[in-house]
Amino acid sequence: MNNRLTADIVVLGLGAMGAASLFQLAARGADVLGVDQFRPPHELGSSHGETRITRLAVAEGSALAPLVRRSHEIWAELEERSGESLFGRVGFLAISSEVPRPSPADFVERTLAVARATGTRHELIGADEAGRRYPWLSLSESDRVYYEPEGGYLSPERCIAVQLRLAEASGARAAFDTRVSEIVPHGDHVELRTGRGTIAAGQVVVSAGAWAGRLLGPRIASLLRPTREILHWYRVDPSVPAGWDEAPVYIWSYGPRPEDGFYGFPARDGAVKLAHGEKTHGVDPDDFDRSSEDGESRAFYSRAAEGRLKGLRIGETRRKTCLYTVSPDNGFIIDRWPDSERVLVVSPCSGHGFKHSAAIGEAVAQTIFDGASGIDLSSFGLARFRDRTELPISR
Repeated sequence: MNNRLTADIVVLGLGAMGAASLFQLAARGADVLGVDQFRPPHELGSSHGETRITRLAVAEGSALAPLVRRSHEIWAELEERSGESLFGRVGFLAISSEVPRPSPADFVERTLAVARATGTRHELIGADEAGRRYPWLSLSESDRVYYEPEGGYLSPERCIAVQLRLAEASGARAAFDTRVSEIVPHGDHVELRTGRGTIAAGQVVVSAGAWAGRLLGPRIASLLRPTREILHWYRVDPSVPAGWDEAPVYIWSYGPRPEDGFYGFPARDGAVKLAHGEKTHGVDPDDFDRSSEDGESRAFYSRAAEGRLKGLRIGETRRKTCLYTVSPDNGFIIDRWPDSERVLVVSPCSGHGFKHSAAIGEAVAQTIFDGASGIDLSSFGLARFRDRTELPISR
């Protein structure tokens, strides 16, 4: 990289949101530069792990439904353009156990409410019927099971690589292995200071995930909490009847607390991936233990999956660590930086952003080019945190 680069628009951080934004901006003919401190796709942030769940009836709230529906359309368009398989359309199961009804903690009830409000195709399945369809489940009579045929999983590394490749084909430039240490607003541009020189940009999209707080100052940093999460893979016992390979993706809530649950995927290469975004272990993204121990997989299985899933070998596991960046209400932040209208903040994902990222990238391009997104983003503004941070938010 030269000592100074210039671009009309810089996208800072090229994970889920950043890669999508770079692609959509380049597709509209922008002079756009993508900057990342690593070389994406990589395993040092939040956008890796082979699979990510996507579903239309998102229990986190109906405001997200237009984003995920549009994202499904964009994933299909990207598959057609690239010839790559990005979206495994295997269906989605939501399961609730041991939660009194009615209750705001009932994951199936919250999912069902969004499905009905948005016209999402779905089916409620009795526990006995669900056990026949999905013999790897161990269900009780009181368990509630929701099925959504349009759900499935995304391949995050492949999604990012395809969007970066298509962005480059449309004229985008990239500066990898380039860490930005400071964002300095000026009247007519924004300066990004790096260890390899400076970058002058007309506008900047900050999609830096766990590192966004350090770049955006203490008031924004107070809203962003990076956490260490673990992804677990368990081998499938060969003696188990067929079923794991054709499994839908699933989220199983088995108690009233947010940590009482887990999610999982079909078997791939003879192993099943399980995880739960606990969002409890706050870390410094530059200084935390990325290793993991077999005992962590054993403890997770004992707490979450034992007695609920059949045919997994607890003694044959592998793991990867992952970073979440969580806001106080577990929502996204998509808004202008209070320090400069030239900077658009597109972070954090709060652990459930990948499924929405394709549409958010499109919304970023619409906001910059057209002045507003085609999808209402007001639910993700900084104004909702005004009392917490005393942010000088104005419009």
